Amino acid sequence: MRLRAFFIAVLMLLAGPVLAVQPDEILQDPGLETRARMISREIRCPVCQGETIDDSTAPISRDLRLIIRERLLAGDSNDEVIDFVVERYGEFVLFKPRASGWNWVLWLSGPVALLAAAGGIWLSRRQRQAAPPGPPVPLSAEEEARLAEILKD
Repeated sequence: MRLRAFFIAVLMLLAGPVLAVQPDEILQDPGLETRARMISREIRCPVCQGETIDDSTAPISRDLRLIIRERLLAGDSNDEVIDFVVERYGEFVLFKPRASGWNWVLWLSGPVALLAAAGGIWLSRRQRQAAPPGPPVPLSAEEEARLAEILKD
């Protein structure tokens, strides 16, 4: 019984994204439809924000899918279609932001932080190894008496 419920749940999860693209949106030309689906997987839904417009059932995602298909039918290349959508909605709609302009700060901040942390650890270890140990501190009379007592037992 549990196995059957598991398979039903998996099938329902797999069927969810398929319902997003409506039959009336699908282009007759399989090549153009494939290109439209590829582009739709690169564009984030402005409402859902965690889904591509290919997976989202939000009305704005449907509008964007239709715009993409219209632009492809007009003869635009994939990059031209993506540029059109970015021009209209901003770079936020791209799942993989372009590495240009101020985005370089975002792209490089992770590696720079990693290098800074590694450099800090290296410097810290180097300073510890370079510092000579101080002279041993002699025991007080009370500590010597306590040590002698412990060693007797």
